[in-house]
Amino acid sequence: MSASSAFNEEKGGSSSVGEPEYGHDPASGGIFSSDYKRHDDLKEMLDSNKDSLKLEAMKRIVAMIARGKNASDLFPAVVKNVACKNIEVKKLVYVYLVRYAEEQQDLALLSISTFQRGLKDPNQLIRASALRVLSSIRVTIIVPIMMLAIKEAASDMSPYVRKTAAHAIPKLYSLDPEQKDQLIEVIEKLLADKTTLVAGSVVMAFEEVCPERIDLIHKNYRKLCNLLIDVEEWGQVVIINMLTRYARTQFLNPNMNESLLEEGSDKTFYGSDEDEDEEEEEKEKKAEAPMAKRKPYVMDPDHRLLLRNTKPLLQSRNAAVVMAVAQLYFHLAPKVEVGVIAKALVRLLRSHSEVQYVVLQNVATMSIKRRGMFEPYLKSFYIRSTDPTQIKVLKLEVLTNLANETNISTILREFQTYIKSMDKDFVAATIQAIGRCATNIGEVRDTCLNGLVQLLSNRDELVVAESVVVIKKLLQMQPEKHSDIIKHMAKLTDNIQVPMARASILWLIGEYCEHVPKIAPDVLRKMAKSFTNEEDIVKLQIINLAAKLYLTNSKQTKLLTQYVLNLAKYDQNYDIRDRARFIRQLIVPTEKSGALSKYAKKLFLALKPAPVLESPFKDRDHFQLGSLSHLLNAKAGGYQELPDWPEAAPDPSVRNVEVKDSVPEWTKCSSREKRKEKRVEKPFYSDSEGESGPTESADSESDSASGSEMGSGLEESGSGSESEGSEEGSESEEEEEEDEKDKKKIKKDLKKPVKESESEQSSEEEERKHQRKSDQQKSDSESESDEESDSESSQSESDDSDSEADVKKKKKAAESKPPPKPVKKDTRKEKKEMSLLDLDDFEPAASPQVTPVNSFLSNSLVTDLEGLSLSDAVLSPANISPCSALKSYELLHRIRGEGLSVEYCFSRQPFSPDGNMVAVQMQFTNNATSEAKNLHMEDVKLQSGMRVKEFPEIELLPAGETATAVMGIDFCDSTQAANFQLCTHTRKFFVSIQPPVGELMRPVFLTENEFKKEQGQLMGMNEITEKLTLDAKCRNEHTIVQRVTTAANLSRVPCGSDKECRFAGRTVTSGSLVLATVATKEGGAAQLTVNCEKMVIGTMLVKDVLLALTQ
Repeated sequence: MSASSAFNEEKGGSSSVGEPEYGHDPASGGIFSSDYKRHDDLKEMLDSNKDSLKLEAMKRIVAMIARGKNASDLFPAVVKNVACKNIEVKKLVYVYLVRYAEEQQDLALLSISTFQRGLKDPNQLIRASALRVLSSIRVTIIVPIMMLAIKEAASDMSPYVRKTAAHAIPKLYSLDPEQKDQLIEVIEKLLADKTTLVAGSVVMAFEEVCPERIDLIHKNYRKLCNLLIDVEEWGQVVIINMLTRYARTQFLNPNMNESLLEEGSDKTFYGSDEDEDEEEEEKEKKAEAPMAKRKPYVMDPDHRLLLRNTKPLLQSRNAAVVMAVAQLYFHLAPKVEVGVIAKALVRLLRSHSEVQYVVLQNVATMSIKRRGMFEPYLKSFYIRSTDPTQIKVLKLEVLTNLANETNISTILREFQTYIKSMDKDFVAATIQAIGRCATNIGEVRDTCLNGLVQLLSNRDELVVAESVVVIKKLLQMQPEKHSDIIKHMAKLTDNIQVPMARASILWLIGEYCEHVPKIAPDVLRKMAKSFTNEEDIVKLQIINLAAKLYLTNSKQTKLLTQYVLNLAKYDQNYDIRDRARFIRQLIVPTEKSGALSKYAKKLFLALKPAPVLESPFKDRDHFQLGSLSHLLNAKAGGYQELPDWPEAAPDPSVRNVEVKDSVPEWTKCSSREKRKEKRVEKPFYSDSEGESGPTESADSESDSASGSEMGSGLEESGSGSESEGSEEGSESEEEEEEDEKDKKKIKKDLKKPVKESESEQSSEEEERKHQRKSDQQKSDSESESDEESDSESSQSESDDSDSEADVKKKKKAAESKPPPKPVKKDTRKEKKEMSLLDLDDFEPAASPQVTPVNSFLSNSLVTDLEGLSLSDAVLSPANISPCSALKSYELLHRIRGEGLSVEYCFSRQPFSPDGNMVAVQMQFTNNATSEAKNLHMEDVKLQSGMRVKEFPEIELLPAGETATAVMGIDFCDSTQAANFQLCTHTRKFFVSIQPPVGELMRPVFLTENEFKKEQGQLMGMNEITEKLTLDAKCRNEHTIVQRVTTAANLSRVPCGSDKECRFAGRTVTSGSLVLATVATKEGGAAQLTVNCEKMVIGTMLVKDVLLALTQ
């Protein structure tokens, strides 16, 4: 506060560095200093005529408040300045009044006329501050004044004042709940506001005042979805939570047909990973398959709009926003799309421990129902030594939930290291986790038991005690197999002192005393000796043990039992006395004993069910994820229950909005064209393709465009909703524009983002069909527009091509196919866009080099890029098999090669030096003790027409090392071998490479119509058909596609029927077309058809594909 020190110097240097400052706290002892008249100088400054002194005083007062000092005694001096002309002083006075108006209500009421004048001030900040102060005076007398002020502010020109009005609504409601009806009117008015500044605040007011009035949201639903991306972060959280509840009341459950589809169709609906990555259209096709007694599920366009508009927020820097979107997807999205949230949540685990705690609580709940979602990120849940205990326990919970047969060995290895931790609570939790893994996965039960038994010899008593408790639960599952363990535990009674552990051992010995008949009486003898010194829980188990032994072995234990019961009879604890009295009557029959004593043996030695070890998070998902109630596992005050899905979908037309004034058609188009030019034609959220399929991502390109238009859209047309209205309005324009509209109709359908569509469901479906048809041309022209300088012209070219006949479509598609290099570049760029969510322990990134194969593409990227239309000249990433599918062949065995072994595989990548050659990747491994030098090829012997491009010489291969090289071979469309000598500096080896027929072709992208046309030209001698019965494991679409593309390097062709899989390719040398169709029928029967210009290749391909599908 340099200015304040300057003022003090003016006053005679009363405050120097070491002395107490004005406005200090009396508790500090300064009351005895010379400054006993507190704040006198500030009061003088506030009373002066100079604005500069008033401003200085207000700055010092606000600074005191910020430091937590009490400045309430200055209230009269400050409130006088509320009418000050200086804007800066006025703002600070209002800041002060907001803080103290509630405490000094009487004084604040005196200035109420000034606040009312402030509501008419030309400065928006003063108007807002006046309303804020007015709503802070919590006196019921002024409720009508507040109500009037809020109504006026709700119609204010400034969005900032309207936002403040929204903030004032909950304050007034808490002061006087009877004003609810009037406040709802104001909320309804503010909900229609088109600015992002107001949206979050008014939804918060809605949630506080009338969360049950869902009908207020109908008309504003689409607008809120469209504005969401531009609202401030805390507004986003509130809106997303509200829309989650809204969607649960208005849309059908997207997973309702899941079980029916799994039972009713041959192929599973939510099968393996690649099925999860299928496009939205295919999902809908599957859903539309005829099913008995149930209407096929079609997602409401508004439901899709919400999911699409919230997805980019997974990249938000605010953890609360990411958590809100995650819970929305978990509660609302189809199962196949929920996986997209996993990576975002794992990213949050890099945050502070408080954020981690909340995220892990939610992940623990999600991982029970959707285990597959988090399995790829297993390592992210490994425990660090620096983690606090509560984080460690939650991570253990998640690891236990994710455990299955494939990863259990890794998880148990992790658990072994955790047991050595110094954190005792964590060790106990780990042992319980091992127990849960053992109960859930039968294969590892014995391994876990043996491991826990070894822990019984641990020096740490707590570890031993926890192990005993867990072993007890595990032994209940198969006691007869484990009598050795029971004997071993009986010996531990001398050493273990933890009461719970001693009680567990005694219960085990009593329950299974027939398995240890010699040891049990001896244990009872020892326990009887120490009975009086034991804890109550142990005493009760000693009495139980005595009773059970009396019933099974009364000869040896009769006297012991009587001794124990007599000790218990005079115990201090009445529970133990009662138990002893009850048991004596039950097991020692007397004349007085009732009918129950006959059944004593059945009562005590009845078979007891093994305990079920369940996750404590099992039933938490009935609370909304991310809420305080979910965190506490108890209903917190103000919690809104998550509604159940409706049985039948409510009327979607309630969300349609009629807008009267419309923007002329030409204005809208031109502004959109301009925006299209500026836009980078890549999806905003590059992971989206992996989760919801390429077609949806193609759709979402236009949607993300409208999302990015939002900022400029505010100036141009007020908001997204107004532009929606303008589109609707323009549809109902006068007759004179009708012709022009007919021409542009398809173009407009394509450009109009789905989220702005106000039409009925039928028109939505038409639009989808149309988009499916034009998918090829659209994506082609979009990739071309990166190349060409004039993106607008290429866009319109693509749009025109949609509206023309089929023949023209094909021509356009052929013309607009880009050259190979830019496509490769695009792919790399797209991968780079994932940077924000990419973490160190995720899937490996794609590498553009030809070598080595296993780092070429991760599975996720293959599915990310599936369905991209690429040129014939280059291999589409969609068609590259995952590395596991590439088969290796032996070229040289290490015995024959004197320590040198060579393997080769067909990498299915373009061989850059020569497009007509097949790329063959060779892997050299030196298993000898000496190094190999000058590895090269010599004496190449080929059939006529064949050519070879030799691999570059490998000068040195040290012992134990591996090297990779790529060579190209033009097999001239034949399966004849290429023979050559492989030479080192000392030896020469004769080797040969013979290709399977499936490697002599490269994939080619065809549309469905092109495929049918080409197939029609390759009939008769060029068509080979074979009937087959599919292998039991090969009955679903995903497996068929996988096996065919593994056997032959072909690409998938889109197909309208889900009973047919089509594939296309061309031979590498001559470019002859190869078409394959697998048509499935009931009971695993199928028909394979291959059409090929070269009959020999066709015949051989049929054999290979048949083998792949039937083995």
